[in-house]
Amino acid sequence: MWAEKTPAGKIKFVERYEDPMTGRSRKVSCTMDKDTRTTRKAAAQILDAEIQKRLTAAPSVDLDLTLSVLVDLYREDQKQNVKLSTYSRNYFACKRLIDILGGDTLVSRLNAGYVRKQFNSTGDANGTLNERLARLKALMRWGYKNDYIDDIRWLDKLDKAPDPEKKERLQEKFLEGSELKKLLAGMSVPQWQLLTAFLALSGLRVGEAIALELKDVDTHSRMIHVSKTWDTNNEIATTAKTLSSVRDVYMQDELLDLCRKIRAFTLSENIRNGCKSTLFFCDLNGEHIDYYAYNKYLRENTLRILGRRITPHALRHTHVALMAEAHVDLEVISRRLGHRTSKVTRDIYYHVTKQAQARANESIRDIRLI
Repeated sequence: MWAEKTPAGKIKFVERYEDPMTGRSRKVSCTMDKDTRTTRKAAAQILDAEIQKRLTAAPSVDLDLTLSVLVDLYREDQKQNVKLSTYSRNYFACKRLIDILGGDTLVSRLNAGYVRKQFNSTGDANGTLNERLARLKALMRWGYKNDYIDDIRWLDKLDKAPDPEKKERLQEKFLEGSELKKLLAGMSVPQWQLLTAFLALSGLRVGEAIALELKDVDTHSRMIHVSKTWDTNNEIATTAKTLSSVRDVYMQDELLDLCRKIRAFTLSENIRNGCKSTLFFCDLNGEHIDYYAYNKYLRENTLRILGRRITPHALRHTHVALMAEAHVDLEVISRRLGHRTSKVTRDIYYHVTKQAQARANESIRDIRLI
């Protein structure tokens, strides 16, 4: 460190350091009123702190970085850049990775063989292992992009395991129109019956439906304004899942009549229970309805009435099937659902349209025209 006198008569203390990004010499400085033993000591501390700050800010690969530390860094970044529901899901997914691979394991020594061996030792189903592999790859790629890891080529050696259970029959993902009518007729809880019909006729995600307010359902313009979703785990309404999820859903006549019934039901329940809720669907206290209670009711009643369990999300798929059967264009359905593309949506659409074509062919097979 050296001192220079400024034109104003003060003392500027200067120190050099090497920039790790360029290898070149850089300078830092601070100005004091005078040059004494005390000011020199204070200046040295200030300059050392500034140099450390600049060195720390420069990204560099740490060969001693452990998996636990990498996960901590990843979580801090996610706090700033993802929704709370996504953060919570990934938090526990990463916790399980630490349990399986070891928190003290050096990230620089991870390899495909070790990961495969540790994953297989859990005895978990291939579907579960594939989900963990997806999270591990996301974590490692994040570390690579942020210069905490210098080589992740070994990830390419890890492929998803065969998962025959996932290859369920496409028909199990949605209800036929006749099945939906049978289900609705057999449901004894009015609110759950209305919600089930609403999801099937609108195509909304169940979280989007739970988050709806009365003002979002405009029966005059025949539009449902979707801009938020209900985070069940954290019990808060958050922004929509994606940018394309923010949308207006047009009410066809059937859905318009249903929305009027739901509004009348909600308002009458508010009066009966002595509350004044702004929600389109609400519980006895005027608060957001319980997703888990509805999910349990739906699974139990579909098993009782139809002989198989379905989830609320299957009603979104049901909407695709019903619209396809009504010959609505796939692109129109996709915009209505709030996403640009979906393999499941596309598969269901083509499955239903092929069925319709097969029925049309069957109807004219034996016709004799001459």
